[in-house]
Formats: sequence, structure tokens, C-alpha cells
Amino acid sequence: MSESLLGPVLPDGAHHVPGWLTLDQQRWLAGQYDRWTAGPVPPRAATVRGHEMSVRTVCLGWHWRPYAYTREAVDVNGNRVLDFPDWLVRLGQKALVDATGEPRAGDGYQPDTALVNFYDDDARMGMHQDKDERSPAPVVSLSIGDTCTFRIGTAVNRKRPHHDVLLASGDLFVFGGPSRLAFHGVTKVHPGTAPKGCGLERGRINITLRMTGLDG
Repeated sequence: MSESLLGPVLPDGAHHVPGWLTLDQQRWLAGQYDRWTAGPVPPRAATVRGHEMSVRTVCLGWHWRPYAYTREAVDVNGNRVLDFPDWLVRLGQKALVDATGEPRAGDGYQPDTALVNFYDDDARMGMHQDKDERSPAPVVSLSIGDTCTFRIGTAVNRKRPHHDVLLASGDLFVFGGPSRLAFHGVTKVHPGTAPKGCGLERGRINITLRMTGLDG
């Protein structure tokens, strides 16, 4: 089991590192987000089972839509998404090392897509599994802006047991191994909690790095 510094004991394979990003790094990433959203594919709220999500997503490397990845944003404007930058690969590798404490944890980790979500004050994300990827490699999650309540459960179903963790600006969260397919979601965004100087006055940016296992 992995102990979150904010209290709850997390399931195996899940790791929380509060304050992993400095304020300068948060501000720089918020600036990258502005560049990504001005790119060839604008942020959009995906529709899942007939319901529009309350978060808005822009993608790098591969474009995600429910149950599929494509290079082009076929459900938005047909444009090819921005390439996945090399520096994000290195950041993901360092994140795994720092989260797990294992010096070789980043070896072979080659994330090739990022789902970058923006949460406003009222946004939520229901309990779900990240299972559209073919690779079982860990998911690396970075938070910037307002704190949220993040809920992670088991890979069995959406119900209990689950653990609630406050993810603040600069926090790193990793889930892999037995927790790679754990149901998880965001139950609440806490307005007014973004630290001054993080590059975001309100709302929350969540950058999730993944290995799709896809070719092409």
C-alpha cells in the first residue's frame, strides 16, 4: 500500500507526491496549456454515452475520443493534433522515479499521448477506467490551479471501497500496476484554492500522460 501525505492509504500501484512541481514549473506548464489550446484542435467537451462531459479536453500526440485514439480530431475539426513533445517524455520518466522511489521505474516509459483537461468551478468527472490504451504502463497525472477531490477505487467496480485525496496545484499522482485500471474520478473542484503565481487564476488544469501502445 502507498501512503498519501494527505492522509489516506492508497491502493497498491497508486502514488501521491504533493508539491512535486514548483510554482515556476506550474506557471510554465500553464503557459504551454495556452499554446496547446490555441493549436490546430481547440479544447472540446467529449460526449460519453450521449452526455457531454463537464471538462474540456485538448490532446497531444493522439486525439482521444471515447473508446478510441486517432491522430486526427475526427470529432472536432479533422485536424491532426500537436505532436507529443520530448520534454514531456522525460518529465513522465522522472515522475515515475520520484513517485515510486525506484531509480529504474522510468526505464522504458515512453508516453505518447497527453489528455489535458480543464475543470471550471462546477466541473466533475464520474468514476471511470482508463482502458482505451493497449499499454498497461502507468498513468502520470499533474495538477495546476484549484485543488480538487480525487477519488480512486478498485478495478472491480465504481462502488466502495474508494479513497478520496485532495490534489493541489503542483501535485503528482501516478497509478499503475494493480491500480492501472482502478475506477477513479473527480468529485469536486474547490474554487479559490489556486496558489498565487501558478499561472492559473481559477479552475484546474490536469495533464495526464499515457502510453497508448498504438503504432502509426
